Amino acid sequence: MTIIDELSSAARTVADAVGPATVSIGRAGRGTGFVVAPGKVLTNAHNLRDHTTSVTFADGRTEQAAVAGVDPDGDLVVLDVDTADVAALAWGEAAPAADVIFAVGRGGHRFRVSLGLVSGTERAFRGPRGRRINGSIEHTAALARGSSGGPVVDQQGRVVGVNTSRVGDGFYLAQPADAEFQARVAALAAGRSVVRRSLGVAIAPAKVARKLRASVGLSERDGLLVRGVEAGSPADRSGIDQGDLLVAAGGTPLTSVDDVHTALDALGEADTIEVTVVRGDEERTVTVSFAEAAADEPQATSDDAPDPDGTSAPVEPAEDLPTSD
Repeated sequence: MTIIDELSSAARTVADAVGPATVSIGRAGRGTGFVVAPGKVLTNAHNLRDHTTSVTFADGRTEQAAVAGVDPDGDLVVLDVDTADVAALAWGEAAPAADVIFAVGRGGHRFRVSLGLVSGTERAFRGPRGRRINGSIEHTAALARGSSGGPVVDQQGRVVGVNTSRVGDGFYLAQPADAEFQARVAALAAGRSVVRRSLGVAIAPAKVARKLRASVGLSERDGLLVRGVEAGSPADRSGIDQGDLLVAAGGTPLTSVDDVHTALDALGEADTIEVTVVRGDEERTVTVSFAEAAADEPQATSDDAPDPDGTSAPVEPAEDLPTSD
């Protein structure tokens, strides 16, 4: 048997093993998902437009699904839906670099299997709400539009990743199905949504802030410029306003939106954080409280959601564009 014969045989094996459990998300097939447990389907959060969506199975059956648990910043959601007798896919181990993998999709209700290599690991990209997602695997398996949320599998059809972001030049990023990922999916399936703290501001990067301050004659300061404040958000309640410069949070200097996320994630069980704000040339410290925000219902999508083929923001966002936090 030649190498081509072996690869063809492996592709047919994968299609037979994975096809029944791979589903189409949305009426127009804007995304892909797959069965992870009886009555549970995993897909990308950016494939949703509401807290319900249609799921179409391999046999053409369509069912209405509801959100079981969602991690909007991690771009994952588990749906409650009648999976009938469809068997869940098995988990494998996150694929190392140079491994042969297969990417599977059912976007537009058309089933596809493509072959590729893991071309890199530990890539980072931004999810639909601007947070950095670290540790992804980069691969070369071609994906059609509507394939995001679909599984990346090994030659035995075991899930080693979930396709999430297209990065151009024929490369794609998938979240690796490691032990932490599997635990997160299990929590979502059990109805435990992931709520990450957010200030509720749109910010411009430090470079833009320096230019704008210089243009109006203000002293040079490093920090992140507040371009907008969400009404009723923790930032709004603390008195942070449009035009303010955020220079530190929790005692850590702020030079990028990732610094804000790091400071918020480091709070643990704490409900407040001290933020240093410069308004004009006057510096002050405000206490931002998340006690009220903790009870809010997390949203599965945002106005910044990527287009239907599942592409997210680039690995490094354009420096002159505001970023939400």
